[in-house]
Amino acid sequence: MKLERLLSIIILLLNRRMVQAKELAERFEVSIRTIYRDVETINMAGIPIVTYQGANGGISLAEGYRLDRNILTNDELASIVTALRSISTSYGEVHHKQLMEKMNSVVLPNEAESFQDKTNRVLIDYSPWDGQERLQAKLDLLKGAIDQEVIVTFVYSDAQGKVTKRSAEPHTLILKGKQWYLQAYCLEKEQFRLFKLNRIKDLLINEEQVFTRRQVPSSQNIAAKGQGTSSETTTIVLQFQEEARHLAEDWFGVEELIVTETGGWQVRKQYPEDEWLYGFILGFGPYVEVIEPLHVREIIAKRAAQIAAIYHP
Repeated sequence: MKLERLLSIIILLLNRRMVQAKELAERFEVSIRTIYRDVETINMAGIPIVTYQGANGGISLAEGYRLDRNILTNDELASIVTALRSISTSYGEVHHKQLMEKMNSVVLPNEAESFQDKTNRVLIDYSPWDGQERLQAKLDLLKGAIDQEVIVTFVYSDAQGKVTKRSAEPHTLILKGKQWYLQAYCLEKEQFRLFKLNRIKDLLINEEQVFTRRQVPSSQNIAAKGQGTSSETTTIVLQFQEEARHLAEDWFGVEELIVTETGGWQVRKQYPEDEWLYGFILGFGPYVEVIEPLHVREIIAKRAAQIAAIYHP
């Protein structure tokens, strides 16, 4: 991802007098144009980088500039390494490992053991138990398309089961609620859309069709606002049976549970109402009852009856 690439470029320039843009582009598997945009970003952050033209030209830090190692404390470096390790569980990339090795090399030898201890205190692992080879292949293809700014085509099956062929300008990969999404400008709909990666198939990259990144409307800027995949949410009240308290605690946390007069446990949450929500509720089986809203209660009751009919026709 961009942050890791920027940090890697800075560390390379600290250790080498000059690096060619072509070499950086090949190392990070992006276009030369992307590398020059990265250089501009680093310059805007206050680290002066200059470019030299010609056969012996390249990219280097401004003459006389030195980045003080103390700009990042060991605790801050440990936080970065911990974040990279966690990202790698669901988004494996060789650059993550390389960057972690570089971060470790910055730490003084007499502090190495303490530093390693700090980086092993937290790990956020969103990877599935059964592996994610197919998903990883999609992530790799889409990341390449985003970096090269080229259009992708794919077949998409929406939540209602409708299958369509789409062409889109890929902008951002988003991990939300244990699911990967692609935020892209859909050329058919002429607006930004979110596509769940598990619903995408026959994904192809068209290297001939280059696009210019668009400004994402503020109402759809998930990365900036941290909102969910839908701006419309429904308040759901669920009641768990007494023996299913562990399920409620696992999903919602002890603080969210309210004990009821009947001895069960009640939780009130807001979710986008879609097929995911219905499946989520049904996944608790006979241990949960929808109290509110009434229309969701009726939907769950109807679907439970349909499931029962399959086994007892």
